[in-house]
Amino acid sequence: MSKVLVSLPDDLLAEVDAEVRRRSTSRSAFLAAAARRELGRRDPIALEAAITRSQQRFAETGAFESADLVRGDRDRLG
Repeated sequence: MSKVLVSLPDDLLAEVDAEVRRRSTSRSAFLAAAARRELGRRDPIALEAAITRSQQRFAETGAFESADLVRGDRDRLG
């Protein structure tokens, strides 16, 4: 296992330490979990691009009545 030296603002470290005590864990475990959680998140730029593409597709679709779509699917599937 590697050791690293990181710099955190004093107020953030105080919040981390308070949460570590509340959870009865260690700084290392807490920060490792936070890093894993952050690394598991989608890239915010890619996510924004996907949302923009989706919004453009819906804008190109035009107006529609959702009940008509559901009714059409129900009738088609029998």
